[in-house]
Amino acid sequence: MSHLAPHTPTVHLVGAGPGDPELLTLKAARTIKEADVILCDDLVDPRVLEHASATARVLYVGKRGGCPSTDQRFIHLVMIREAMNGMKVVRLKGGDPFVFGRGGEEADALRQAGLQVQVVSGLTAGLAGPASIGLPTTDRRHTPGVALVTGHAKEGSKGPNWTALAQSGLTLVIYMGVARAEHIVQALVAGGLSPETPAAIISAAHTPQQRQAVCVLSGLVNTIAEQGLLSPALLVIGDVVRVAPMWGKRSTQVGLKFLETPHTAAR
Repeated sequence: MSHLAPHTPTVHLVGAGPGDPELLTLKAARTIKEADVILCDDLVDPRVLEHASATARVLYVGKRGGCPSTDQRFIHLVMIREAMNGMKVVRLKGGDPFVFGRGGEEADALRQAGLQVQVVSGLTAGLAGPASIGLPTTDRRHTPGVALVTGHAKEGSKGPNWTALAQSGLTLVIYMGVARAEHIVQALVAGGLSPETPAAIISAAHTPQQRQAVCVLSGLVNTIAEQGLLSPALLVIGDVVRVAPMWGKRSTQVGLKFLETPHTAAR
């Protein structure tokens, strides 16, 4: 039971989905429309903001690996200040707020300031990205489950236990892993995963810029470089990649790389 007063201001943490604005939930669209202030992440498709009121104030607080980013403490302070001033505040994030979106940190900061938090879940790219190439991450014929993992460890932390993941038998969906792909491949192989394990790279999932390739684990780094697959991108590693239709069309050359035409689902 909440101990907050009935009229305590509420901040909404809203997931904008993986890119295509048509994948936005109805609740997210309504919440965006009602907002007075929207703090918008860099990966949110601009078309999502067409749902915002003409009088809403939109603050762009970009968060992308390897790029200049708005300080997280500043984001907390702005949300708290605007909510305390009676504004209806939406923190708008790509994907889902609680899947590598710092939503937990922000919810904690808001609650510590005496505010209420409502989370509007969004479709995470870790599931929707593979689906865009016909890849079911939990196909029971190939895997008992899926692990969503960050390839970009927090400063000072050890990061994922790649050996345990290599031996888990799970489909690995790795966010923010392109820059560390060489380390990830080496760690997984050292942990016992076969270099011939199928892998996929999906760049800019569910946007008009989407590109993708499939290969084996040992060819992952070369495929990323040769095909110019850039962040934001997902790495998908596991036997389930064989289910993707493009696996059967792949090249038989070194690395088994194959690149399809740009994705056109986002209109």
